[in-house]
Amino acid sequence: MITVMLLGPSLTAVSGVSTHLNQLLQSPLADEFNLIHFQVGGEGRNETSVTKLVRLFLSPIQFSAEVVNKKPQIIHLNTSLEQKSYWRDIAYLLIAKALRKKVVYQVHGGALPQVFFKNSRFLTKILKWVLLSTDVVVLLSQEELHAYQDFVRNHNLKVIPNAIEIGEDAHWKVDLSLQNKPLQLIYVGRLAEVKGIFQIIEALAFVRAQGRDIRLVIAGSGPDMKKLQAIVNDKNLNAYASFAGAVYGEEKDRLWREADLFVFPTYHREGLPYAVLESMAARTPPIVSPVGAIPDVMEDGVHGYFVPSRDPKALAEIIERLDDDRALIRKMGQACRERIEDYYTVIRLAEDFRNLYRNLMK
Repeated sequence: MITVMLLGPSLTAVSGVSTHLNQLLQSPLADEFNLIHFQVGGEGRNETSVTKLVRLFLSPIQFSAEVVNKKPQIIHLNTSLEQKSYWRDIAYLLIAKALRKKVVYQVHGGALPQVFFKNSRFLTKILKWVLLSTDVVVLLSQEELHAYQDFVRNHNLKVIPNAIEIGEDAHWKVDLSLQNKPLQLIYVGRLAEVKGIFQIIEALAFVRAQGRDIRLVIAGSGPDMKKLQAIVNDKNLNAYASFAGAVYGEEKDRLWREADLFVFPTYHREGLPYAVLESMAARTPPIVSPVGAIPDVMEDGVHGYFVPSRDPKALAEIIERLDDDRALIRKMGQACRERIEDYYTVIRLAEDFRNLYRNLMK
């Protein structure tokens, strides 16, 4: 049996990469390949500055020992084009190549390669060498594919989008959305300014000023939570915006089922956010910025709407339009569910990596 070592954060960390790793380890892929996990990075660890330094020093040594001991044929390195991840993971790549292992270099978002070191030709050349040192680079979106094709011409590049366990189908939302009830918005994600959360509050203030009874649930935690709560209070929106905190499992599923629209006007350099896939699977059409792999997943006006980032008025206008057309929300919700069922399931994800691993070993 072929052994594949998956490098990434703790499997219990609240992280998109952790979700991805758990999906692979628990998928049918594990029936055909011996999948083992090697933890890198600080996510999911309780570290002091001293223990972090010790870990940074020892981790490559421990990785070398694990590779020699477990003898994987393939090293599947999960990284991103962000400074911290990129520089850290070069060490693991160099060790894997020195030990003559096949390397899958999966990029989970971050900057495009042309702009990552835009002010340094020397560092850009190093990045190109790093990418060309791998056996295959796995990307999340067509936008990334085109950028990487220009950057490392003729290299082995594959697009394998994220996926989710689709769970129970919320058919009953068809009936609920017919009722004369306040439109329910939801945000699920990290509470950080770059995710567009302050624009969501501005948009809610706009629609409330028009006399519309629209509610918002904010699910998540992050560095800007207190600032966000203060703005909600200052704008007298406490009766209309509630904070659910970080949610998981059935509690998160319940919030998705109860929501009518997912609002996510992010201007972060996204890969393929799991929240977009989850909302679509729950028949909750997204109103999102068209960044990263999101335009690969949904079509504007069919599965939801694209909205410019940093434009709360445009977000408010789309919310008002859909508040007046509940039938369109139902139609979009059906299209969302079908889109996820057709292509964004874990079964498809496992099949994509099964083919990739097999081809590497030919």
